[in-house]
Order: sequence, then C-alpha cells, then structure tokens
Amino acid sequence: MDDMVKDISTQEIKDTVLIDTPQNPAFCRQLKKTTNARICIGRAGSRFKTETLLKFRADHAIAMDAVWSDVDEGLIDRLGFFKVQTQVNNKEEYIRRPDLGRIFSKETTEQIKANCIMSPDVQLIVADGLSGYAIDANLEDIFGILTDGLTAKGYKVGTPIFVKYSRVATMDKISEALNAKVTIQLIGERPGLATGESMSCYMAYESSSKKPESQRTVVSNIYRKGIPPVEAGAQIIHLTDVLMREKKSGTELKL
Repeated sequence: MDDMVKDISTQEIKDTVLIDTPQNPAFCRQLKKTTNARICIGRAGSRFKTETLLKFRADHAIAMDAVWSDVDEGLIDRLGFFKVQTQVNNKEEYIRRPDLGRIFSKETTEQIKANCIMSPDVQLIVADGLSGYAIDANLEDIFGILTDGLTAKGYKVGTPIFVKYSRVATMDKISEALNAKVTIQLIGERPGLATGESMSCYMAYESSSKKPESQRTVVSNIYRKGIPPVEAGAQIIHLTDVLMREKKSGTELKL
C-alpha cells in the first residue's frame, strides 16, 4: 500500500507546512491551526507548489460537487418531513434562475395550508440550498435537538417542511401561508474551498416577503469542524426564546 498515490482531497489544509526552510516551524503549525486560509504553503518560483495546486483543485471539485448534489430524500422521509418543491424544475434551472427558487405555485401553497399545522409558534423548514451534502451531514443530529428542545419549552411546533430547489426566501412564503410566529430554516450554504458540508440557519419573527433581508437572524458554519450541529441546535433554541420575547429579529434585534 505504500506505493499507492495518496488522496489529496482527504488531507487537511491545516496539517502541512510547505515552506522549505521556515525559521519557526512550530509557530507556522500553530498559526495554521487558527484558520482554513492557505498560509505557510511556500512557492515554487512564482507559482504554487504542486501539492498546493492539487489540493486547491480537489477542494474546488468538492465545492462544485456540493452545489450539484441532491439531498438524500430517504433521510427526509425517515424524519417525517412534508415535502414540497419550488417552481424550479431541475438543478440546472435552479442554478440559472434563483428567482424561481424563491416562490411556489398556487397549488403548492394550497398543499402546504391543507397538510401542515396552522399558526405554529415555531415552523421548521429544511431547504437543500447550494449544498445537499450539508443537509445530509448535519440534519439528523440537529433535528432531534430542535424538536425536543422547542417542545420541552412549550412551543407549538409546526409540521416540518422540506423544500427542494429552495432559496432562503421560501421561508417567507411558508410563514405567510401558515401564519407562523418564528420561522427557522436550515439550508445548505454556498460551499467554499474549506468544506462542502456547511449549513446555515436563518430565523425570523413573523417572516414575510414584505420585509427586507435584514429581518433574518443567522447562525452559519454549522458542521462538525465549525459549529457542531448539537451546539448549533442549542443556540437556535436560545435564539427562538429571544425572538419570541422581543417579537423582532434581524438587525432590529439587539443581542
């Protein structure tokens, strides 16, 4: 096995100092542990070293795969989500037409009203967003924390909804359809060159398409090497208490 070429995509960017003769190798390693930025990587003349370039291309490929990935709907079914789709028909259209990923057909809106709990205190939404990988990696760990924690606090929790080909603004449409107090949307983040598994949580009090984007309170970078899902779940429950108490969210909320 020693003669096998190693998988460059599995190597952590923080693990290797590639400067040829660093004055203080220990400090370089310590510095790299504080960031995912590509520092202490050295140069080959005016260019990146081969290992650095290959790692960059591997990470870029992971990011591209994440954007085109689909959520495992077996997971969604197992957790009991009501499933809907925006007016996007396929992944390519989703990338080209973000406007269609923010809206539902009239028929879909009526299905939401007919099949989901009306006037919940808290409405949970999961959206694929720009990384299906992020939902697959984090949803199961955070979902139980949220549902159990919110129920234990006495909140009326709505029917969990999964939205395929979704942008953030679908939370406004669902909130308006169901007359929700606090709407919580978990969505796959646009992947960068550090991970394709990062998820965000957007929250709003009386979320509405008539309000500006600044209505949203955000917890981002939810994944095992950012904010772990269990920890993020506890933060989201605390923020729900704050939003319900203050009856506001986003920039109007002074935390």
